[in-house]
Amino acid sequence: MRASKHSALGNDFIVVDAADAPDDADWASLAARWCGGEPGADGLIAYRRTSEASMTMLLHNRDGSRAEMSGNGIRCLVQAATMRWRHSGRRTYEVATDAGPRTVEIEAAGAADTVASVGMGEVRPLPEPAGWSSLQCDPARPVLHLSLGNPHSVVGVEDVGEVPLARLGGMVPHVNLEVVEQGPRASEVTMRVHERGAGITRACGTGACATAWAARSWGLVAGSVVTVTMDGGSVVVRLDDPSPGSVTLVGPTRFVSEHDLVP
Repeated sequence: MRASKHSALGNDFIVVDAADAPDDADWASLAARWCGGEPGADGLIAYRRTSEASMTMLLHNRDGSRAEMSGNGIRCLVQAATMRWRHSGRRTYEVATDAGPRTVEIEAAGAADTVASVGMGEVRPLPEPAGWSSLQCDPARPVLHLSLGNPHSVVGVEDVGEVPLARLGGMVPHVNLEVVEQGPRASEVTMRVHERGAGITRACGTGACATAWAARSWGLVAGSVVTVTMDGGSVVVRLDDPSPGSVTLVGPTRFVSEHDLVP
């Protein structure tokens, strides 16, 4: 199977066209094998073309578990698909995900680098996840549990570098855990993330959206455009008006390499 590897700020994905795969392909096992070994990645995306400008997305985490949505992964998917289809002039694509339909618009494209925006849908509140009390979070600390099709718990802290993120994320492995601090500039926050099924990653698109939403709710930032800086770099989150529950993610992807992989 021909596969390509793409990176969104160090959040890496292996992308394959499901049309090349056997009908009985075990995507969960392939994700665990390819992502945990060679070529290595945070997740595996299998897609299927449904029309000139639409496709489906099937996403598995590094451990083989299935995920509903990835803001970084969907941009990697569109980059991979457009490279294969050679639709250099087309800008807008519709992607069916387990979290619902998403629209991806290519804003800039080069030989190996792409910048795209993704309509991420609505941010919705979630109940406190099971086992949350084990983190012993200070009751005065700001916390929001949010869904962008996948679950997030966002915690405001003074210094993201001082948080034992691997240990705390391991206590709630069924959610994505983000820690966020204000700055360093106005309308900017700094975030680190422990992702469900992958562990600590250098960036997370849905996590950045949840973080931006939480940061504005807490008054850490003002306005409708928030820059979220992560270990791998920065993305822009637009908190769309007039619908305050809707967000758009804008960020880069980079083509890394091609591989012939054995199912």
